[in-house]
Amino acid sequence: MTDSTSPTREVRGSHRAAGLLTLLEAIAVLGFAAFYVYEMVTGATEDLTRAATSGALILVFGVALLALARGWSHAADWPRTPTVLWNALLLPVAWSLHESGRTPVALAVALVAIASIGAAVSAPGRRDGLGDPQTGSDNADHADNADTDGGGHAGPGRVS
Repeated sequence: MTDSTSPTREVRGSHRAAGLLTLLEAIAVLGFAAFYVYEMVTGATEDLTRAATSGALILVFGVALLALARGWSHAADWPRTPTVLWNALLLPVAWSLHESGRTPVALAVALVAIASIGAAVSAPGRRDGLGDPQTGSDNADHADNADTDGGGHAGPGRVS
């Protein structure tokens, strides 16, 4: 399966894993936003302004996570950093949940965060041999590669 805007990019297993985990997180976050709406509609909240503000903020994060999941499904490079950052921020949340006696939830949050970070970091990018979607080159001849591999042999894309 390839991205319609960059025919040389292929969706790999790590892209799928990162996308599915990010989608799972988006669904969970959007569920919390729906919970705030439920609280406002039923009158279960004492502070309507706070519930509305929290619900709107959570909704923004849910939509952003959906955008990340979509980016992963198209083998884009841009979701990597926000995915790692989001999940790194979830690790202290997991610790806080553990400290408050919600260990099963904390373990679930931590496992999903660690798995998402692993999938995002292991997803190949343009410099990992997938090719540049703009030029079709495989970036093997860029100046940031060493001329040799340290043993006197020509590195990738080099002629000795």
